[in-house]
Amino acid sequence: MADAKQAGNAGFYQRHIFFCCNQRTDGRASCEDCGADALRAHCKDAIKARGLNGAGQVRVNKAGCLDRCDLGPVAVVYPEGVWYSFVDEQDIDEIVESHLVGGVPVERLRI
Repeated sequence: MADAKQAGNAGFYQRHIFFCCNQRTDGRASCEDCGADALRAHCKDAIKARGLNGAGQVRVNKAGCLDRCDLGPVAVVYPEGVWYSFVDEQDIDEIVESHLVGGVPVERLRI
């Protein structure tokens, strides 16, 4: 409990990544058309495998529409407010290692 309380004083999570997993039905592009939820799950598994999930560390979340589906799939990392577009698990692995673990945004994937 002390860890969660201490983390709460620092914003609870060090970093938080939200994946747009929106699925539109009106013919417009949506992130889920590009497999966003599967890539979110891959990110979540990668964070767990490194023991980086939980209070004071990294949180991976599914989000509804982030209104950038035309650039999708997209995700955003807070507290930095860095937006990404990605295409495969290798891109997600690079975001995990460079940004979520190392604190350095992946410039080639930024939008």
